[in-house]
Amino acid sequence: MTTSAKRHSTPPLAANDRSGRAASPRVKLYKRGIAILHADPQAGERLLAEALGAADRDALHGLLKQLVKASMTGRKPDEANLAFLISLVKSIAPKDSIEAMLAVQMVSVHAAAMRSACRLALTDDIPQQESLTRALARLARTFASQIEALSRHRNNGERAITVRNLSVQDGGRAIVGNVTQHASMIVAEPNVDVEDGAIA
Repeated sequence: MTTSAKRHSTPPLAANDRSGRAASPRVKLYKRGIAILHADPQAGERLLAEALGAADRDALHGLLKQLVKASMTGRKPDEANLAFLISLVKSIAPKDSIEAMLAVQMVSVHAAAMRSACRLALTDDIPQQESLTRALARLARTFASQIEALSRHRNNGERAITVRNLSVQDGGRAIVGNVTQHASMIVAEPNVDVEDGAIA
């Protein structure tokens, strides 16, 4: 894959950009620090903090440092990987510090899983294959658990109950469509109802 070394911004993809938010500024890595590339440094920090769900400047810089460590390629931080991880965190759209920490963990676990998958594809050594397969399976389970934790946090700790199979006996009533039940409410698609086998 060939990329331009001078790429400083990534335009949003029209078909996939559902956020409606302004693009977050790019981050430049230097030997002694991190710079947020924006004409107005304070606005750049604010935009990046909003994208990462950071409550303040200290949280922003802490999350950025963690993402820099997760972006490592060959023991060196990688700006392209960092931009990718920041973009993934932004797409998760964390709304508080718990979601921000969880989003950073999620993208870091994803990056580690992909590194394990790459190493697995490149090795012919059976013990290494077994070890990498176990690591990849653990990372995949961890990622799935993180998704569930994020969903529970966003639903105030309530688990969603989804009914997939339903049988209706004579004289019974059922709702046809996507139905999700939380402890405090039931949501169904409007105007979709079944009575005695007929759709209303």
